Amino acid sequence: MKNNLIILIPFFLILLTLTDVQAQRYGTAAGLRLGSNDYSRTLGLTAQQRILKHTTVEGIIQSDFSRNTTMHLLLEHHKPIISKRFNYYYGLGYSFGWEESQVKNPATMEIITTYGNATNGIDLIAGIEMTVLNTTISLDYKPNFNMSGREEFFRGQVGISARTVLVKSKTQDKKRRQKARAKRKKNRTPFFEGLKEKIKRN
Repeated sequence: MKNNLIILIPFFLILLTLTDVQAQRYGTAAGLRLGSNDYSRTLGLTAQQRILKHTTVEGIIQSDFSRNTTMHLLLEHHKPIISKRFNYYYGLGYSFGWEESQVKNPATMEIITTYGNATNGIDLIAGIEMTVLNTTISLDYKPNFNMSGREEFFRGQVGISARTVLVKSKTQDKKRRQKARAKRKKNRTPFFEGLKEKIKRN
């Protein structure tokens, strides 16, 4: 896991120097996520939706297609590094799923593994991401703290994601401004109607 991080961080820095200046930030993005920890290697779907200027909601569904399938909902705060297209982010969320669990028996020196355990827990996440040519690439570390269903309280996971930008941030901001203007226009009282009302009250 540590070796993967050592290799991938310079890769991100090289990509940063090669990035086209027209690379876009995103409002909505979805794609694939590869996850890895000491227990399993997972493939999953990931989607991010910006809800505030620097805040997104991310949903992840991932599985090793054997003993571990989990779903995660995360709230993430983003901060730019050098430019708005290269960010670091951190956040927390909730997870649930079906996982394997290992119990150590000191008397017999055995490790008993069970699977199909319904689990739920709390996630933290921290990562870096960059948007290049309508694609967001990210590297993250996502520790999970189990609340029920699994013997191991803590599991960490390194993830690499590639998401296609479905809605650009500029498009999202433009739609929000249009809705806000339409709402103000709808609630605005015409000048002469407002004047008539004032005269009637007087």
